[in-house]
Amino acid sequence: MKYMLLMTHQGSQADYQLTSWPAEDIKAHIDFMINFSQELTDSGELVTAEGLSGPDEAKLVRASGDGSPAVTDGPFPETKEWLAGFWIVDCDSAERACQIAARASAAPGVGGAPLNLAIEVRSVPAGPPDVEM
Repeated sequence: MKYMLLMTHQGSQADYQLTSWPAEDIKAHIDFMINFSQELTDSGELVTAEGLSGPDEAKLVRASGDGSPAVTDGPFPETKEWLAGFWIVDCDSAERACQIAARASAAPGVGGAPLNLAIEVRSVPAGPPDVEM
């Protein structure tokens, strides 16, 4: 079963600015993410993973009346949570997906302290139930 793990940051974008960290902490964090992704690749569980830009670069897009994109810029000052990155994993159970999420949550931050960011775990169904595809 596939699961999407959504790394959510609570707080302002400035609270999680990797570029403001000391160089050794940035390196430790990036090394962790590279090694973590390699472990998931080696186990056959990683489908894809990406970090995302901050909400200051976010765009909201809706179809206008004629179908063309109507784009609204961010940032959105009322936003208290924002998506920092995601993984899609293919593993045997929701329990295993939660184990992977907990490991991702503990990625090192400043001074090596675990970030303990919230990771939302959601299944990715193959299709609607009871509908032949």
